[in-house]
Formats: sequence, structure tokens, C-alpha cells
Amino acid sequence: MKATRFSCYAVLVLAFNLAVIVWGGYVRASGSGAGCGSHWPSCNGQIIPVSAQLQTMIEFTHRVSSGVSIVLIAGLLVWAWRVYPSSHPVRLGAILSTTFILTEAILGAGLVLFQLVAGNDSAARAMSVALHLANTLLLLAALTATAWWGAGGAPIRLREQGPALWLVSVGCAGLMVLSGTGAVTALGDTLFPASSLAAGVLQDVLPTAHFLLRLRIVHPILAIIVGGFILIASTQVRARLVGRGMDWLAGAVQALVGLQFLAGVLNVVLLAPVWLQLAHLLMSDLVWVAWVLVSLGVLAETRESGEHDALMPVAPQAGARRGLTAG
Repeated sequence: MKATRFSCYAVLVLAFNLAVIVWGGYVRASGSGAGCGSHWPSCNGQIIPVSAQLQTMIEFTHRVSSGVSIVLIAGLLVWAWRVYPSSHPVRLGAILSTTFILTEAILGAGLVLFQLVAGNDSAARAMSVALHLANTLLLLAALTATAWWGAGGAPIRLREQGPALWLVSVGCAGLMVLSGTGAVTALGDTLFPASSLAAGVLQDVLPTAHFLLRLRIVHPILAIIVGGFILIASTQVRARLVGRGMDWLAGAVQALVGLQFLAGVLNVVLLAPVWLQLAHLLMSDLVWVAWVLVSLGVLAETRESGEHDALMPVAPQAGARRGLTAG
């Protein structure tokens, strides 16, 4: 694999979206989701809010950064379309990235327009938050795959992969479910903060406890199960990655899972301070990106299973701008 200008750009787009996601977590944690009222795409009826309150500026900044993400991914799509042949997987990655950033915007708009923000503690909000998070993970996966293929990574092959296919697939599904429960748990921590660890436990077990509090126990239990599976699965697939010079990815996944376990425990003990919630969110996204890379490496075609030299970038068409080269 070799870094190209296109793959470097794709990595920058991925990093920018990670920052946008963390800022979105801050919007939720700070209770700023209703900072622009129930207006979308305008903010309190204005294109650019004037003399806005802090919550309005927090929400407006998130909207602007999300808009920048759309523009950046649109550039990724145009670049991929002009430089790579129709059979190249980069085009698929760029198309999926564009699709998921658009659905991300639609889901975000729905949260605002249906007022599933701020102090709303309904089941509809919990389900919407989990759905939003699932779409976010699909977006990150698409961007990761686009960068991977742009750097010369081989396309994936699903046939004749044996247990490896099941291991990476179950891992992906488990991480998506775990992240969804984490989003719901974070919502409960924001809406029903506890004054102490003992008070928090009491909140969860009271017969009259809100459903968001009752669900909080699900996430740590699932984290142990899924995290343990990822640790074992990454060990199992490491041998295949060694032969491709990518065994370090398995080690990276294991290190990130360990750090995520530590962050989760601190989150409970310290009563989920905002800064730790954001660190926990970023860590979970990094675990997901690393596992997607492991999956791409494990399922990648080899020369024995299929040639992919024909999928290298082609020269840009005559008249194309010089900047639109794959590297």
C-alpha cells in the first residue's frame, strides 16, 4: 500500500468527521441540541444567528461543521469519479460516504424538527439517537474503506473466507449494537445526572425509575461481552494479517479496547463528566475504525484469489485540473 494525495485527503475527511462527531456529543452533553430552536436549516429563523446565547452558538457551530463535512465528501466523490475507473472500489466507497453523510444530515434535521433534543426523554428520542449513531458508524466505515482503497488496498472478497468472515462480521455487528446502547446510556447520564455513585445505582433499581435509567446496566454488560469477543477475534485473525504485513492492526484494536474499558470504568466512577464522555465517544469511534481496517485487511483479495492491478487509478482526462490526481 502507498499513500496518495487522494488517500491522504480521504484520511483528512475521516479525521474531520471524527471531530464533528465529538462536537455533536458535546452538543448533547451540554444540552445545546435546542440551541437553534425547532428551526432547520435556519437557526432560530436566521441564517446566521446574531447576538446568540452560548447554547445557540454551540449548536450552530455543529451545523456549520456538518455542512463542511458534506462539502468535503462531495469533493471526495468528484475526485474519485474523475480519477479512478468505474470498476475501482474507491468509487463505491465515495458513493457510500456521500449517501451516509446525506442520511446523517436528514437524521440530524429530524431530531431538531421533531424536537427530540434538549430535555426530551421519550422512547422516540432514544431510538432516534441509536439510529443516528448507527448511521454515523456506517459513514465512518465508508470513509475508512475509501481511504484504504485509495492507498492501494485490495478489494474485499467474501467467498471462501471461512471463519474469518464470521469473526469480522460478528465483530462489526457487536460494535454497532454496543455503540447504540452507549448512545442511549449517555443520553440517560445527561438527562438524569447522579449526585454520587451510590445515588446513581439507586436511581437505576427503583421500581419507578425511568426506562433510560433501567437501560444503563445493559451497556456495561454488553461492553464486556463484545469487548471480550473483539479481543479474541483479533487474535484469531492476526495470523492472516501477519502474512500481509498488517498484524499491527490487531494489536492496535486490542490496545484501543483496553483503553476503552478503562474509560468506561472511569466514566461510571466519576459520574460521566462531559470531558470523559467525549473521550469515551472518540475512543469508541477509533475502535470501530480500527476494526473496519482489520476487516478490510482480513477479507482483502490476494493475487492468488484475484488480480487487482487493473484497479489502479487512471490518468485524469484531458483538461482536468492538476490538483485532481490520485497521487
